[in-house]
Amino acid sequence: MFDQLPPYPCYLGRGASGEFTTIDQAKISVMDRGFIFGDGVYEVFVVYNGKPFRLSQHMARLERSLAELRIPNPHTQEQWLGIVEGLMTPEMIAVPADSMPAIGDFSSQNALIYLQITRGVALRDHVMPKDIAPTVFMMRSPLKLPSNAQREQGVACVSADDFRWEKAHIKSTSLLGAVFSRQISFDAGALETVMYRQGHLSEAAASNVWVVKDGAVLGVPKDNLVLEGIRFGLIEDICKAQGIPFSLRRISREEVLAADELLLSSATKEVLPITKLDGASVGSGKPGPIYQRLYAGYQAAKIAV
Repeated sequence: MFDQLPPYPCYLGRGASGEFTTIDQAKISVMDRGFIFGDGVYEVFVVYNGKPFRLSQHMARLERSLAELRIPNPHTQEQWLGIVEGLMTPEMIAVPADSMPAIGDFSSQNALIYLQITRGVALRDHVMPKDIAPTVFMMRSPLKLPSNAQREQGVACVSADDFRWEKAHIKSTSLLGAVFSRQISFDAGALETVMYRQGHLSEAAASNVWVVKDGAVLGVPKDNLVLEGIRFGLIEDICKAQGIPFSLRRISREEVLAADELLLSSATKEVLPITKLDGASVGSGKPGPIYQRLYAGYQAAKIAV
């Protein structure tokens, strides 16, 4: 299935220098610490109509993650934007016609951008080496958003205990915990795995989770136990604009089960309703009115980019 990678446009560099290529041609050292240790961080963001969505917020989170790992940021925000613009140029998507089915739709100026920075190349040693150039990788791929059916009917999720480490606020490339978590829902035929730490909501495998009760939107605290999704600020802004009560606090498993609505948020899901959890209906079993308002506000924010 993966004998031949599609020629997605990408950028590969060491430190502040690099070049554009495609992922089927890109190469890194086997001694890169991202490969050996998962010693790196990443960001995933969306480009709508040729413009990155909430890029400054993604860059701020990238800086926080890099600071935690003591990795220097090799580029300014303007330089990162220049690389994104390079990936979005028509020349970067001039690929053979017979490969287009594998690539997907590159005809629009909408895209998903993956950005990764690892500590760099060094002989294997657990201690963080100093004065090595970070490895930079950025890739453009087609943007696939939820289907109309998922939006109209909602999605099914399952729950599990959060068995991952306690530095979940770092957007680390060490994602084996998330892989296991997502596999739980995949094996159950569900979209996501809603997780709990000691009886309280944390997040899903690759999404944040929101509880709606009595017309109010509740989210978990922004601490080391969850990754602060970029949609935290966006959903708060939408709630404020629409007069929807919004708060972040510890949320018990019982409150999740008693929710009127449950929502997922992420770069590719935007905001998406959960209508079944562990086989039981959430609220009315249909996407609710708060979801509809948040989704409308989200689409308005995209247009305003």
